[in-house]
Amino acid sequence: MFKKSLHITKNFYFLSGLAFIVWMLFFDTNDFYSQYQLGQKVEELENQEKYYLQKIEEVNADREALINDMELLERFAREKYYMKKDGEDLFVVVED
Repeated sequence: MFKKSLHITKNFYFLSGLAFIVWMLFFDTNDFYSQYQLGQKVEELENQEKYYLQKIEEVNADREALINDMELLERFAREKYYMKKDGEDLFVVVED
């Protein structure tokens, strides 16, 4: 049994095939570790895509609400951009 397995390991095709497999698995630019890192990066980018698509939906919903409701638009302009009507005084309160 041992002699037969020793004979197989001396075979040129077996050794070259084994060397090729080892090279492809560990030393090539597309080895296991690189593929794992690329898979992690793809997963991270897909999560970011979901996050930004959700944010886009929220912004579009806010935009539609501001377009349709003039009171909400006025409130938003006053709070965000400190806009005021003519003859009004504006006081900004800063909390510490």
